[in-house]
Amino acid sequence: MAEPSKVIHVRNVGHEISENDLLQLFQPFGVITKLVMLRAKNQALLQMQDVPSAVNALQFYSNVQPSIRGRNVYVQFSSHQELTIMDQNSQARGDEPNRILLVTIHHMLYPITVEVLHQVFSPHGFVEKIVTFQKSAGFQALIQYQSHQSAISARNSLQGRNIYDGCCQLDIQFSNLDELQVNYNNERSRDFTNPSLPSEQKGKSSQPGYGDASMYPHAVGFTQLGNAAAIAAAFGGGLPPGISGTNDRCTVLVSNLNPDRIDEDKLFNLFSIYGNIVRIKLLRNKPDHALVQMGDGFQAELAVHFLKGAMLFGKRLEVNFSKHPNITTGADTHEYSNSNLNRFNRNAAKNYRYCCSPTKMIHISTLPQDVTEEEIVNHLEDHGTIASTKLFEMNGKKQALVLFENEEQATEALVCKHATSLGGSTIRISFSQLQTI
Repeated sequence: MAEPSKVIHVRNVGHEISENDLLQLFQPFGVITKLVMLRAKNQALLQMQDVPSAVNALQFYSNVQPSIRGRNVYVQFSSHQELTIMDQNSQARGDEPNRILLVTIHHMLYPITVEVLHQVFSPHGFVEKIVTFQKSAGFQALIQYQSHQSAISARNSLQGRNIYDGCCQLDIQFSNLDELQVNYNNERSRDFTNPSLPSEQKGKSSQPGYGDASMYPHAVGFTQLGNAAAIAAAFGGGLPPGISGTNDRCTVLVSNLNPDRIDEDKLFNLFSIYGNIVRIKLLRNKPDHALVQMGDGFQAELAVHFLKGAMLFGKRLEVNFSKHPNITTGADTHEYSNSNLNRFNRNAAKNYRYCCSPTKMIHISTLPQDVTEEEIVNHLEDHGTIASTKLFEMNGKKQALVLFENEEQATEALVCKHATSLGGSTIRISFSQLQTI
């Protein structure tokens, strides 16, 4: 490997890969100051702000294969210590005027959509395109104006301002991208010059209540690109102990289940803590066995690592990688790929951070505002002895912590009561890593 440098050399960059894609792959590790696409060679050169940022990126991607739009890309240090092939006189990224703005939103207490951003930025000129994404730096957006002057005006007027009173502060830089690529018109991206773009593929699962994604515009397919960036953001460029990041087997075999009490939705509730679920199949000829197909190999590795040996319904689970690369669709399989209950379509980095083995403590969110601790206990006490509970408010939303006597009781409560209705709200349950309330 070449001597460490802040310039990263990327190979196998196909014509379908955009500047935007490469930026998303490396932004979790620090500020990118320059990017040059070498289209004729299917390569790219990318300069980080400093050498440690580049070292962190390459260390991370030595464990996790970076892949963009289904194509593996290969990264190494460049022999260049500095990118000089760009304009010698250009200033660092963020200072040279351009019609595309990179906007980071700090202290985001309220959701920010394409419509909100358009409302804020359109008074300064015609906004052609907007793309939003979640990064380790926070919620970010790329906003493309028709003219440079509009972008300069918007940056001068809006830099440091709050969208809402006391929160959602705008941090605005000039991007060095030439053109934004927008494939869908929805809440995350919009091409105002092409209103006929689709809003994305929608689909229904065979499980009522577990699959209608059409009602949830945020529930989109999880991409490998987004996954790599989210993993990097969640673990600070490293990986949890015991996780290699190199597994490419997506399907998990679960055995020693309690066939009298288990079903596909209960397995979904448990395994969806570690990644998105594509489909699940209970094996009719082995009623204590099931196959669970995860969104990718990294998510499958998390599930195997954290769930092996967990207790559920009086049985100690065996969780291993399956020899089957995927589960064939059929009458006896349950589809979850479009389920709005898949946790990793939104806030993926946060969900990766919360991955752990089953604990005695569960965290409950999306509770009704007027819920009481007594109602929560009544909803969960069938599953074991509740030692203590705590009801609290976070960002104006009611949440709760519930401590059970042991891990098995907490696990049973999670698999049975996640996504059930309490006081008219569909509650969400996960394990908490807190030891006491």
